[in-house]
Amino acid sequence: MQGNKFYQEKLFSSFQLSQRVPENNFYRRLRAILDLSFLYKQTKPFYGSCGQKSIDSQVFYKLCLVGYLENIISDRKLIEHCSMRLDILFFLGYDIDEQLPWHSTISRTRQLLPEKIFEQVFTHILSMCVEKGMVSGHTQAMDSAPIKANASMDSLELKVPKQELEAYLQKARYQSRPDRKPKKNKASKQQQIITAEKRELQEIKSRNRNWQKNQDQRPGSGNKGAKYTSNKTHYSPTDPDARISVKPGKARKLNYLSNISVDSSNHVITDVKAYHADKKDNQYLQDATKRLKGRLKKQGLLFTSLLADAGYSSGENYAFLEKENILSYIPPHGTYKGGPEGFTFNEQENYWLCPEGKKVTFRKRKMVKNSLQNHYLTKRGDCKNCPIKQKCIGKGFEKKIAVTVYKEHYERNNKRVRSKYGRRMKGKRQSTVEPVFGTLTQFMGLRKINTIGIIQANKVMHLSATAYNLKKLLKFVSKNTKTMANQAIVCFLLIRSLLGMYRSILRPQ
Repeated sequence: MQGNKFYQEKLFSSFQLSQRVPENNFYRRLRAILDLSFLYKQTKPFYGSCGQKSIDSQVFYKLCLVGYLENIISDRKLIEHCSMRLDILFFLGYDIDEQLPWHSTISRTRQLLPEKIFEQVFTHILSMCVEKGMVSGHTQAMDSAPIKANASMDSLELKVPKQELEAYLQKARYQSRPDRKPKKNKASKQQQIITAEKRELQEIKSRNRNWQKNQDQRPGSGNKGAKYTSNKTHYSPTDPDARISVKPGKARKLNYLSNISVDSSNHVITDVKAYHADKKDNQYLQDATKRLKGRLKKQGLLFTSLLADAGYSSGENYAFLEKENILSYIPPHGTYKGGPEGFTFNEQENYWLCPEGKKVTFRKRKMVKNSLQNHYLTKRGDCKNCPIKQKCIGKGFEKKIAVTVYKEHYERNNKRVRSKYGRRMKGKRQSTVEPVFGTLTQFMGLRKINTIGIIQANKVMHLSATAYNLKKLLKFVSKNTKTMANQAIVCFLLIRSLLGMYRSILRPQ
């Protein structure tokens, strides 16, 4: 007989979320192991003693974590999603007839709480991972990637000299399109003034001419704001902390740089930080290493090896890591050369000997593009009638050799990288930190920063990394529980079989 379901709402009903959410549900298991009660004490100084009660600190942080676990970066969509999920309501401690906080409350609370609160929660979850034996500490893999900022290239403004700033602003307000420009310029006066040197501006002009001739088919080249822009000449009034950066084969965008460190044993994120995207990776290595070493030391772990790609390569970094007693496995960048081919270096007297037996002596130590170098020169008379002059120096008058001061540090690092163990470490880095970045950007809400400012961006990155570590922790605990249960069953069966054998032996014939 065909059935026909007729729905009519009941005036009274008996309903309990705890009975509806399965025991093996992800959020139910997460609620059982996640204790954020320490947040009440940490956040109390940021609230007054009168007025309406704010959102519960635990509820706020759990809501944020759900957003990154569900890959939702919009606060409005997050509240809508949570209100439709019974398991998430149970995780938050809300009943089905309770109203969730307004989406703007999440945004305001995120701005209210300082960075250190988000870092403390990240460290708290990391401590839980350490207690479960998920973090070895001795080998860390480091990498970085640009994350899109919440600002458009179309909103860029031109930096001008200080004396011309007011006149330019009046002209820009008159000519600007209201649908393309921000309502308020959030950049400080210092950020609006051009500080680039004349040489740097000339380089930008030359680069622009080359773009116009050779890069017209590049992705994003049709975008007026994306074609001829530089951090030295432009800034974003929407998000002044965002910086223009580009990856090979991608369009120029306003980005932040996310730098993370991952433990090699179970791929737990041990450090994360938001940086400006207009600098190279190697300029942030020392800051990240100091912070990471201190955090691992507090957890009782010894940090001994660092794995990174060639973007972190520099003589200063190699020397710094040696000073910190950390072995570096960082391939040298393509511009590094230990010295000219065919020349022999005399370390005791500090000179180079050319193939024709002439000395290239030390003259001075000079800083070139943020790199300290030793400069060596020959005498003009030595090269005047040299048979290999054309091949060696071309149209010059003397042989010039510029070698980094950290040549010995480079050689020690390169020897480690080229060794069999070093090749193994390269494979470990590629299989450790790169998949983690892919997971964060594609599945954990880090494809775009939905806030304004580098402080807020740092909070977002800590939230995403915390959610990632929680997911790893829950999977690890569940896996170990099953393994221990299986071992207990095996032991029980073994004991039962041994007892059976013992009884059969003692049984009278």
